[in-house]
Amino acid sequence: MPPKKASRPSWKKEDQYIKSDKETTITRYFATGSACSAADDYRKRSLTVVMKKQDIHSKILYPFPMRSIKRESLSNQVFKQIKEMIVRGEIPAGKRMIESKIAESMGISRTPVREAVHKLEAEGLLNSLPKGGYAVRGLDISDIEETFEIRSILESFASYLAAHRHSNKEIVPLEEKIEEFQRYLDNHNLKELARINTEFHDLLYALSRSSRLVKMIHNLRDEIYFLRKIILRSVDMARLSNKDHRGIIKAIKKREAKKVERLVRDHILRGKEFVINEIKKGNTDVNQYYV
Repeated sequence: MPPKKASRPSWKKEDQYIKSDKETTITRYFATGSACSAADDYRKRSLTVVMKKQDIHSKILYPFPMRSIKRESLSNQVFKQIKEMIVRGEIPAGKRMIESKIAESMGISRTPVREAVHKLEAEGLLNSLPKGGYAVRGLDISDIEETFEIRSILESFASYLAAHRHSNKEIVPLEEKIEEFQRYLDNHNLKELARINTEFHDLLYALSRSSRLVKMIHNLRDEIYFLRKIILRSVDMARLSNKDHRGIIKAIKKREAKKVERLVRDHILRGKEFVINEIKKGNTDVNQYYV
């Protein structure tokens, strides 16, 4: 007679939650089944995981260790802060970045600053200097042309897909952004136009239902933002931009995908010509911006 097979271990859920103001301790007890060795027979074991309250999303536990969600590293916080200051023109092109000075102003050690600076260089926001150190990268017309041309391809295709894939109710937030833009424009509040314009385009491209395409567009987000600031400080260009948006939405509603694609491409390339002309005329101080 063949030997009787050992049964699979059985798990007994006896979850205990000990709560405090700062953290929650989760203790998991389970009994082992007859498949375990004699030494471990029916002996209780415990697994304790200490996590911050906000890291606990459910009381469902599994028979493997849980990991707490890592907080954002200090170097990444420094990276984001410096990047935002560069993008918004608070740190001008050509400005030398000294790690020790940055660390001192932020009240931190040089290590996270050094890591952040290397990442900024990798993204093309900083240039290394021959004698050491880094400086904010200056504006280059050929880079601007390339950025606009890449945008015209990616964003026109995203709009083409949006014309096919949108639902009618998803058009409402876009129309609201157009009206919000118009209100600020009528009140001569041009500072908010770049933000509203960016939000409009983000909503539009999300309707493409293509996460990879949207991600590619977002990789140019910082360069696009400062270019929009140049365009939308002109009242005439701001009016024309919102007029274009109305025409794009009208074509999307009719699902005229080819027309939408053409309108978006023309809209972007018109912006390119305006920015380049402003630089050539000397109306834009290139030292305010980076590429």
